[in-house]
Amino acid sequence: RRVLLMGEGNFSFAASLCGAEGTHVVATCYEREEEVSGCGGAAENIQRLREKGAEVMFSVDCTKLKDYFLPGKREFDCIHFNFPHCGRKAGVVKNRELLAHFFHSSAEVLSEEGEVHVALCNGQGGTPADQPRREWHNSWQIVAVAAGAGFILSNVHPFKAETIHGYKCTGYRSQDKSFCVEGALNHIFTRSMPLSYFKPMICEIELENRKVSFQVPQVLADKINRGFLEPNSNHPVWTLKEKLTAQLRQAFPLQNIESCLSLLHQGQLDGVCHSNIFRIILNSEETPSTEEMSNGLANAVSFHHVDFCRDADKNSWVNVQQECHISKQYYLRPSLLPYAQAVIQRGAFLPEALYVISGLVFRKCFITPYSMPVFHEMVFVSAINRGTEKSYIQMLVNNIKTSIHSLHQTVSSFKLSMNLQEAMSFETTELNDFAAFESQLSKIQYLICVETDTSDSHDKGSCVGVIRTAHYDLVSSELVVVFASLNLDLLAMLICGICDWRMLWTSDNRFLHQFPRGELRLFKSFSLYPPSYVHDVSFWLPDGEQFDEVAFHTIARQVSCEMVTSIQLIDSFQQSETGQRSFCYRMTFQSCDKALSRQVVAEMQLLFRKEINRHLRVTVR
Repeated sequence: RRVLLMGEGNFSFAASLCGAEGTHVVATCYEREEEVSGCGGAAENIQRLREKGAEVMFSVDCTKLKDYFLPGKREFDCIHFNFPHCGRKAGVVKNRELLAHFFHSSAEVLSEEGEVHVALCNGQGGTPADQPRREWHNSWQIVAVAAGAGFILSNVHPFKAETIHGYKCTGYRSQDKSFCVEGALNHIFTRSMPLSYFKPMICEIELENRKVSFQVPQVLADKINRGFLEPNSNHPVWTLKEKLTAQLRQAFPLQNIESCLSLLHQGQLDGVCHSNIFRIILNSEETPSTEEMSNGLANAVSFHHVDFCRDADKNSWVNVQQECHISKQYYLRPSLLPYAQAVIQRGAFLPEALYVISGLVFRKCFITPYSMPVFHEMVFVSAINRGTEKSYIQMLVNNIKTSIHSLHQTVSSFKLSMNLQEAMSFETTELNDFAAFESQLSKIQYLICVETDTSDSHDKGSCVGVIRTAHYDLVSSELVVVFASLNLDLLAMLICGICDWRMLWTSDNRFLHQFPRGELRLFKSFSLYPPSYVHDVSFWLPDGEQFDEVAFHTIARQVSCEMVTSIQLIDSFQQSETGQRSFCYRMTFQSCDKALSRQVVAEMQLLFRKEINRHLRVTVR
């Protein structure tokens, strides 16, 4: 391992590392050799380093590292910078600037899998790991500064100077004096994957016995065809599905439906608000080739994604090409319930058998920590004798509960309890987005809720599933059909301690490496204390115009690449003279797995203002 040490004072830290097996140390100092040699013990440490084969360099500027190393010598596995400081009485702003330049410089000489270690005195970093924690504006804001150079904080632990043999901190106000390092922290940074901006994506499927293509909504472009439920997957959602299926197979005659389900549905879903679905418009023109569509020949595309459609009754907007001759309307499937309903109408349907269908579903929704525009749904359907549905439902839930508990006990010691609650005991405002949408599809009898140690004492738990019953003419009048639906993504989050649904979709290998095939484990974040940025946006809405808030949130998802974590209405009023209404929303930007800089967020905010002005016909203030 090649280790680069920056800003050494008396070289005591470098001397402590030198001699470790398999480690080549390059120790550097900002001052000239004659200036440093007079510091206590420096000359001896320098001599020891050279005798051990280490490189010692002087007059090295930490902000211009590539200037000191030839291209073949720039791949360092670890860079240490202990207690960086501009010198004398430099304030937090100058020290932030020093760190910013250092991180940019480090990125040019660090190996792809390398680490940057920065030790700071207690409180300087500005993260929750500091005790006590300084106010953000009075700290060095190290995670935000590092994000500007593409780094994320992957670990932080106490800097224990007393355990480092021979180490003596020095350099207080640029003098040969020690300073207090009690409570100091070592911050370990790694490279972040680059931000992946949504790109146009064409999806090819078979529909009505012919191959067709359509443009995937941009906000879903990185989530289509990820294969999380494929047989060779080790994603926790796949593991959860397989474990549940195996458990239920022991109690029920189970039939797993593995047939390919179409991504598109045709027609209308009764009771479902149009603003909650991703619509695709089928053009009557002939399907072009993939090459033509990838070249951006919009006039030839057979299917167009529709985000914003003007409906004369609802005053909502869609950007549709006028030359298109619409013959049919399709939408990305928001539920697997229609497929489950189709199962019971087939001649091969077996009463009392439990049929299982799994797959992705897509729903426009508000931005909240547990609101997912796409997730993996698992639907169970069975026909049972009339009058036995309540006991059957309880038996089904008990088996699901047993399986979840056995999985959870192998993962974590924190408490998790699952229970069945009657839907009528919940007000509409108490339902999460998953349950609220399910209630639009058809009447729900029961909710499957999960509570954890962190749940509020007044909280009825997170709804992870719903159960409904129905009667069908094609089924015997003596039978009742039971449908159960589970949100596998939400269940996996609760079991594995994943706090942000976006982490399930990360392309960073550090996520999947934590889940060996067939195992569920407690997730440990590889991006700690990510910086957040707050921006406000205000706009006028014309008198009489209805505001589509779901579309507002969907645009925010799209332009920010899912980096917006919260949107809150903080002010609104109506102008008496014109009737115009004014709204002010506060937006919080934060990434769960990538470096997100202040500059990038500012660019996203400007783009967002343009897009809402263009699509929602508001006047940005």
